[in-house]
Amino acid sequence: MELKEKKVAVIGVGKTGLATARFLAGREARIAVTDAKPVSAWGEASAALDNLHADLTVAPYGPEILTDTDLVVPSPGIYPDNPILVEAVRRGIPVLSELELAWRFLKTPLVAITGTNGKTTVTSLIGEILRVAGKKIFVGGNIGAPLIGYVDGPQDADWAVVEVSSFQLQWAQTFHPRIAILLNVTSDHIDYHGSFHAYREIKETIFAHQDAGDLAILNADEETTASLCGRLAVRTELFSSSDAVNHGIFLAGETLLHLLPGGEKEEYPLAMIHLPGRHNCENVMAAILAARACGCAPSVITRAVDAFRGIAHRIEYAGEKNGILFYDDSKGTNVGAVMRALESFSQPVILLLGGRDKEGDFQTLAPLIRKRVKELLLFGEAREKINGLVGGVVKTTLAPTMKEAMEKAYRSALPGDVVLLSPGCASFDEFKDYKERGNRFQEWVRQLQR
Repeated sequence: MELKEKKVAVIGVGKTGLATARFLAGREARIAVTDAKPVSAWGEASAALDNLHADLTVAPYGPEILTDTDLVVPSPGIYPDNPILVEAVRRGIPVLSELELAWRFLKTPLVAITGTNGKTTVTSLIGEILRVAGKKIFVGGNIGAPLIGYVDGPQDADWAVVEVSSFQLQWAQTFHPRIAILLNVTSDHIDYHGSFHAYREIKETIFAHQDAGDLAILNADEETTASLCGRLAVRTELFSSSDAVNHGIFLAGETLLHLLPGGEKEEYPLAMIHLPGRHNCENVMAAILAARACGCAPSVITRAVDAFRGIAHRIEYAGEKNGILFYDDSKGTNVGAVMRALESFSQPVILLLGGRDKEGDFQTLAPLIRKRVKELLLFGEAREKINGLVGGVVKTTLAPTMKEAMEKAYRSALPGDVVLLSPGCASFDEFKDYKERGNRFQEWVRQLQR
């Protein structure tokens, strides 16, 4: 793909947009950059762009940027109905995600992980297993460093392991991972994709360009996902925490049993997993299948999994006050994640739920709330909507902010209870992102007094 002297419009000046601009500058493209925020609010991004010393202009945020444009690269999260993208499609100007642009220049074999929940855990764990195995790796994508930043360097890793979001797949055309994993698909980002069906279809495009020499790893416990086995032109392996599978890995008592293509068996002890919840057993199984396909020995996998303690803000222990346990699941930004978090605890739970709604199907939480939750604290922009859907299933209290909700939860809790922040919503009504929300929660836990 030739970029020299081509005009490329980069939409968004966040981490991905800056990495894309840097990549394009190195290939002597003519760059036009814009963002919904006024330039005065770009902060350090302005200086970073100035330091590129490239043919770069800052353009108004609108379709005007498309004049003489050869390519548009939107940052993740720019909605498909954005007027700039709609006009680009109307004019026939190619729109590529940063993921797709990076793929076209990538030389390193790629492991790509998508799904509604568990992506970051599985991506991080695969990276850790490969590191313990002595392999040189790049881990990033939708978490950490954008893939295009790696492509802009020497590309000296043995494997690139990337988390892939539906936003990135939305504008991918030829993306082709050597190993692709679809963990699960539950209702999320309906506001972005328009429907659950469209969301699922986008997730499944991760396999669209794989061939017989590649591997697709699928969740056998989701019927629609498992049915892909008969439709993909690629070797498939399944993982299941419920039933035996004839090609892949499944939970058998206190063992994870891996059936290899040649009929051989490998066993991994369930006790090596130190992350709570059945869903994390599934995450580990998916990681094992990928790691074995990358050439990692079972003993190395067992050692790496045994040492792995999860990721920040995903059912993360945040402290204890007067016998009350606090857990930070700020990364749980959809209903499916809330379900998995609740299923991780046997103790009475006081659940903090709320933030900015993403058209989540909160009614599906009602049976689990009734079974696992002692009290429901609803906060943020979505509190009234969520209250109308599940309020009253158990004792329900509303609070404008997360801090107020947490303080009310603490006053209601008894020794042995779990106060769980698993918001099921985006954080943008109060916070920059889920990380800031989780960090503030943990800070407030440390400050609690009684």
